[in-house]
Amino acid sequence: MKISIGNDHAGTEYKFAITEYLKSKSFEIFNHGTNTEDSVDYPDFVHPVAKDVEGQKVDFGIIICGSGNGANMTANKHQGVRSALCWTKEIAALAREHNNANILSIPARYTSKEQALDMVKIFIETKFEGGRHSRRVEKIGCK
Repeated sequence: MKISIGNDHAGTEYKFAITEYLKSKSFEIFNHGTNTEDSVDYPDFVHPVAKDVEGQKVDFGIIICGSGNGANMTANKHQGVRSALCWTKEIAALAREHNNANILSIPARYTSKEQALDMVKIFIETKFEGGRHSRRVEKIGCK
């Protein structure tokens, strides 16, 4: 599996923990995030992740910023991207099951690293249910 990950300064520690987990599962990682805690602009690190997902270069994207909101808003500007802001593993599961989300947005300042890792695990393991949800997901994108 291929995963693209991007983060701003608030998500650096989380990115390191998540990439360590993903590498332990032999996933291929595309790291577009900053590796420091020096202040940066999240769109610079989120757009490359969204482009990877949009271009189907990767299976999923993971983006991390302080609240998760700015990163989520940025990613969702891309066609074919369905980024979900999640703060519990239950929401992460529903984002995949019902919305076929392809990017997980994590609010680093409002979740623990343990919660973030749980969400990542659930997000990549959960399948889209399809059925009645397919019709709804097809209506998300602008044409």
